[in-house]
Amino acid sequence: MTRSQLLITVTVMLGVFMAIIDMTIVNVALPTIAGNLGASLDDAAWVATGYILAAIVVMPLNGWLTAYLGRKTFYCGAIALFTLASLLCGLTHDIVTLVLCRMLQGLGGGVLQPTAQAILFETFGPRRSAGAMAIFGLGIMVAPALGPVLGGYIVDNASWPLIFLINVPIGVATFLMALAFVPTPHYIERTRRAIDWPALGLLALGLISLQYVLERGQHEDWFDSQTIVTLALVSVISLVAFGVMTVRDKYPVVNLRVFRISSFSLGNVALFVVGFGLFGSELIVPLFFQSILGMTALDSGKALIPGAIATAVAMIVASRIVGRVDARILLISGALCSAWANWQLGGLTADAGMDNTFFPRMLVGLGMGLMFVPLSQLTLSAVPREELAGATGLSQLTRQLGGSLGVAIIMTLLARHTRIAWMALAAGVTRSQGVPMTTVMKVLSQNASVMAYDYVFRICALLFIAALPILFLVGRSRLPAAASAAPQQMAEAA
Repeated sequence: MTRSQLLITVTVMLGVFMAIIDMTIVNVALPTIAGNLGASLDDAAWVATGYILAAIVVMPLNGWLTAYLGRKTFYCGAIALFTLASLLCGLTHDIVTLVLCRMLQGLGGGVLQPTAQAILFETFGPRRSAGAMAIFGLGIMVAPALGPVLGGYIVDNASWPLIFLINVPIGVATFLMALAFVPTPHYIERTRRAIDWPALGLLALGLISLQYVLERGQHEDWFDSQTIVTLALVSVISLVAFGVMTVRDKYPVVNLRVFRISSFSLGNVALFVVGFGLFGSELIVPLFFQSILGMTALDSGKALIPGAIATAVAMIVASRIVGRVDARILLISGALCSAWANWQLGGLTADAGMDNTFFPRMLVGLGMGLMFVPLSQLTLSAVPREELAGATGLSQLTRQLGGSLGVAIIMTLLARHTRIAWMALAAGVTRSQGVPMTTVMKVLSQNASVMAYDYVFRICALLFIAALPILFLVGRSRLPAAASAAPQQMAEAA
């Protein structure tokens, strides 16, 4: 790795870590934020939801905004917006202002991930893309595990505004480094065409409505809610209309023509399905740790770290061998590891401890690391470099929507299966002499919850199994001819 490549890598990965950690760091602080600002926990949940809603709107615009503003201006602007919004979040004193500032932060954060992926891919080129994607993967796979740990520590030992203010010095340093080291490639054609506001409005309306349905559907009892029904219809109509306008436009705000590349299309289907299973399982693991095993938020965050370490190791290994073995071996091995681990988690009881969860969590991390490098490389390797910024934005959007759908369905199944299990257990209970009814109800509720968690863990396992045919098809795509150069580059990076 040259000095220039190292400086660019450090710069963009700082941005990636900030953006992704901010998606998870706030979750453990929501009860504290609600209490300090005099808001309900439901209102405080919008601090997390608002960030995601804003982030998904800007992701597909990555290519167009890069061409309109230029790579360096666009990326530096995103860092500046994210940093300023972080400062405002830490200084606010009411929940409405905090949610609005989080949405500004999401607009900046939604740019940092896909732009970083495009910059890394361009910096190292197709010949060394495996190492580049391994470095990028370390950010998007490891950072979510660090967020709850860092957030829990800050809330327990300081005050909640620090979870936002900590971004300010990092953001300033990243901004200055981006000004100095991030180039604007000559092949990115600058466009001065007027913004297609109707298309942009339809896209924003459709994505925001869709994400709201996925985020709040379980809370509002899905299609029994008029709001959910209305927004689901708005989402479908808006996105279909946007698609029609985009296909007819010679210079669209989102280049959907990149889906003409079969490896890119198949890769995004795989990212959607894998994201579905990954986000779902990653959500319920800390919930199981806290609600069933009685861990604190900080302890549950620490329990996720072994899986993150396994992911990091697996990515380094995958980047070394991806040019030497059939990519399908890595993809299918990774999916099987993740499936087996989730199936094992589906056998946990209320008496389980860290020794029962350590190996399955390591195995999940190993599986995700083996899949991410070849899947990212295969998805993007055939995309022309002038279309790469838009392609990475669409890929990140696909992964996020797949994850949101996974979380929505898994949480719905968890809630409904808890009720079913509770009724089944309650039907067989006979009152014992001298045992308080409150104790009986507590045991029933705990057992019902354990049964529901076990059920959804195994649903996640089946999702990874269902992804096998898609991963097999993606793996048939050809990697760059000189992919074997990746091992040397990754060894130097490590």
